[in-house]
Amino acid sequence: QVQLVESGGGLVQAGGSLRLSCAASGRTFSRYGMAWFRQAPGKAREFVAGISWSRISTSYADFAKGRFTISRDIAKNTVYLQMDSLSPEDTAVYYCAASTDPSGAVGAPFRYWGQGTQVTVSS
Repeated sequence: QVQLVESGGGLVQAGGSLRLSCAASGRTFSRYGMAWFRQAPGKAREFVAGISWSRISTSYADFAKGRFTISRDIAKNTVYLQMDSLSPEDTAVYYCAASTDPSGAVGAPFRYWGQGTQVTVSS
């Protein structure tokens, strides 16, 4: 069982940066693949970035490549999403998710979800 709590969202101007955090509880956190998703108003939830349990493998949606960086601190049971060069199109609720598939890749079955954190980018 894994419980996830996101933080770090807020209001930022276009071109700015935010770092989202996802604190996880559960003894087996280190074995889970982790990812960030987002959902904008009126749109479907979409994959943003994923990281494997080993931290060796990461994957990104095309819109995130070069701007977003996913990382995880096993000792702190925390996953991060550093977001740079933000644009109004990045406005969404961002969710942290965990999968028993250790890859954290976009096709993995993400069983555990956080409550989400709002990111709003003003123009």
